[in-house]
Formats: sequence, C-alpha cells, structure tokens
Amino acid sequence: MTSLLFVCTGNATRSVIAGELARAARPDWRVATAGTFVVEGLQISWRTRAALERLGLSAAGHRSTQLTDAHVAAADLLITQEYQHVQYIRRHHPEGAARTATLRRLVRDLPATGPAGEPLAHRLAALDLASVELEPDWEDVVDPGGGEEADFVACAHELAALMADLIPRLGERVPSP
Repeated sequence: MTSLLFVCTGNATRSVIAGELARAARPDWRVATAGTFVVEGLQISWRTRAALERLGLSAAGHRSTQLTDAHVAAADLLITQEYQHVQYIRRHHPEGAARTATLRRLVRDLPATGPAGEPLAHRLAALDLASVELEPDWEDVVDPGGGEEADFVACAHELAALMADLIPRLGERVPSP
C-alpha cells in the first residue's frame, strides 16, 4: 500500500486539499498531511472548506498537525507545496530527503510506472531527490492564506489539475475485489 504525506506550511489549506484529492482518487492509499510551521489542532478555515466543496470534497474533522519524525518515517513519498518545504525536510528530517519533492517537480519529472511496472521507490531513487537543485521560480503552489475565497478556489483547482497528473504516475490502481 502506498503511503503519502502532503506537506505545506500551516497544514490548513494546500496540504489538506491535496491530501483529500489523493484520498478521493485512491482510497487504497494511506494519506496523511502535516505542516512545517503549525498551530496544533486548528480547523480548516471557511475559505478552505468552500474551496474543497467546489471540488466535491470535505475535510471534516481535520486538525492541523506539525510534521514529525513519525510522519516522515511512515511515508513512501513526501509531497510538498513549496521548495522551502523541501529545504525544511532536508534540514530537520534528512532521512526523508530522498523521498521528498514538490508536487510540481513530481508532475514534471516522475516517470510513469511503464510496462515493466518499475516500483515507485526505484523511480524516486533515479530522481536523486535528496540532492537535486531546487528551482524556486516554478516549484511552488502559491499559498492562498490571507487571500479571498476566489484565491482559495483557484488554489484548489490548481491542486486538482496537478494531482490528476500525478496520481497515475504513482502507481496502477489495484482492482476492487
């Protein structure tokens, strides 16, 4: 079973939306979310809730949580929303650096499984994520925090498009019994 960890700053919008998109698309995966600078236990804002509703999703019961060693250890892949989140993980959780990339980088660089069915771990290793040079000009999904509802909805749609591209690259869907 694939285990994904979505990371943003406050674990209040971007990681939550991306995580809910992954859960909806692949209920067979373990999906968690966390942030690099979190006020523990906060609910999502009404703007995030409205953006999720536009996608037909809900994060009922979500509470913000700070990224921990346990989160990093449990994840096959850590998907961040900004290059600075990758830097944070490289500094504070170096054991996860080889499994950490921005969502945009994964969409651009991660090859699909292909006919040989190459495992995700091998495809990630080929990307050399622990030492790849980060490119701030294009890797970030902009944080809508402090913006209007339209900014949150735009962010949600951007994440939906990115996740629609990424999910098939992560692995084939397991047929339901």
